[in-house]
Amino acid sequence: MSDKLTLIVVDDNARDRHFLAECLADYSVVLAPDAPQALAACTSAEPFLVTDIQMPGINGVELARNLWTHKPDARLLFWSQFNDEVYVRAIANLVPAQTVYGYVLKTNSADVLSKAAHAVFRECQCWIDPQVRPVQARTGRSGFAITDAEYEVLIDIALGLTDNAIAMRRYLSRRGVQNRLRSLYGKLGADDGQVTTKDSEVEMINNRARAVAIAFQRGLINAFELERQEQQLRAWMSRL
Repeated sequence: MSDKLTLIVVDDNARDRHFLAECLADYSVVLAPDAPQALAACTSAEPFLVTDIQMPGINGVELARNLWTHKPDARLLFWSQFNDEVYVRAIANLVPAQTVYGYVLKTNSADVLSKAAHAVFRECQCWIDPQVRPVQARTGRSGFAITDAEYEVLIDIALGLTDNAIAMRRYLSRRGVQNRLRSLYGKLGADDGQVTTKDSEVEMINNRARAVAIAFQRGLINAFELERQEQQLRAWMSRL
């Protein structure tokens, strides 16, 4: 009987799936082109998965959320070309206390990928890509990390919603929206927009637009995630 561990490899790109299968030849690999098929393949109590993050439909983060809800001991190795803070932050908020996971960038060699898989699946140790660690540290830094409530209003202003529309969507008062925005601006450094002249203070920057620009630079939002949020916004507006 084979003693190979079974890995479910999830990626919507066929070339990437087969590359992973070649790199992870020491495992018994099950290929899945999307999250629903990967979830259907998770028959063991503690499944092992290697998954892309950006996928159409259910992305890698939502796949992890669904899997960890029902199988908190599942081990996942996220394999992505992105180290955007939006993903690092979302994953950190999901990981159950009793499990381990990994995050390796696609820019690495096959040897690095193999080492990351070995750490997570055989040694039961977390493995975080060196390029991801600074982003991970920033998301947990007191006074700098964005809360879930602040992230919601960041998404809303990136989608172009007014304060009144945000209040309706998030069940807040207008003052509550403004308080969250003020806190968000402070953490992002988007509230330093005044220039003092001899005669007066001149407001040079629109805090709302500046916050969105900084968020894009930090990777707190990206085009892929914003498209997904746009769909959710349209669904919400259709119910009004």
